[in-house]
Amino acid sequence: MQSPPRLVAVVVTYNRLDQLQVTVQRLLAARAEGLDRVIVIDNASTDGTAAWLAAQNDPRLVVLRCAINGGGAGGFEQGMRLAVAQSDPDWVLVMDDDARPTPGVIKTFLSADRSTAMAWAAAVYHPDGRICDMNRPTLNPFWHRGMVRRTLIGVLRGRGRDGFHLNAVDYAGTAHRSVDSGSFVGLFISRDAIQTVGYPDGALFIYGDDVLYSLGLRQAGGQILFDPALRFEHDFTTLLGADQRFHPLWKAYYHFRNLLMVYRLAAGRWFWLVLLFMVVKWALKVRFYRGERVRYLKLISRAIWDGLLRRTDVAHATVLAWAAVKPPD
Repeated sequence: MQSPPRLVAVVVTYNRLDQLQVTVQRLLAARAEGLDRVIVIDNASTDGTAAWLAAQNDPRLVVLRCAINGGGAGGFEQGMRLAVAQSDPDWVLVMDDDARPTPGVIKTFLSADRSTAMAWAAAVYHPDGRICDMNRPTLNPFWHRGMVRRTLIGVLRGRGRDGFHLNAVDYAGTAHRSVDSGSFVGLFISRDAIQTVGYPDGALFIYGDDVLYSLGLRQAGGQILFDPALRFEHDFTTLLGADQRFHPLWKAYYHFRNLLMVYRLAAGRWFWLVLLFMVVKWALKVRFYRGERVRYLKLISRAIWDGLLRRTDVAHATVLAWAAVKPPD
């Protein structure tokens, strides 16, 4: 008799103990559904997370506390490496500390034949039932006929993301959809995928690591499928009102730098045209940064330069210094 596939969950956390407690308890309860182990990567939290994790005595919970905060990207790389080294799983399920599978999802995943894809993307919702826009799986417009035009029309209408993201109809249905990228919230990654493209690039720190990883998997010939039955909950606070600024400002550097690397991979020979369009768009966002416009423009200039060079060795402390307000002389 064939043994059931082994599934290990990886959670990356930083200073969100209240959310982490909910997620860990939800995952440990999923042992009855077939989840083998839970790995938590603590990115040097300072809010009591380490003490709470140390007090847990469930042998299925494995904790790695990092000496420094390596960002979400660093945490996912370390977590996936640890999962493979310690457990040799068939599947690794990744998520942030404020995200977790709804009850029954692990059983739903493990009870079906998942061999048709190297990765499976979940349907991620806010706790109130709204589709979580930031976690919608995507299609790469440059790999599908007609999608570039549809996306450009959407951009002109202020709805550019709808041109290449899955929509409410996909979420409401039952069919599996082939996609080109998924987020690291509810992404089930097979050992075949890891053997094909390796691990996420931890040097990215935050933003874009999941897109680059999944696009790389698709480019290597791996299939990624979206299954609306795999429901996830993502309990985070979205920006309110017309505020379109990064808080704190240093996050803008990683967003724009890493996005350039995403565009280079996604757009191929169209990259330089996309670059021109995006640089103008990003520069125009300076209007939202009253009081810190000079620092914003300097940050995105550095981000664009480093993104073009694919430079990911900039220390986080350096990025913080670039974004900091300099004291008066």
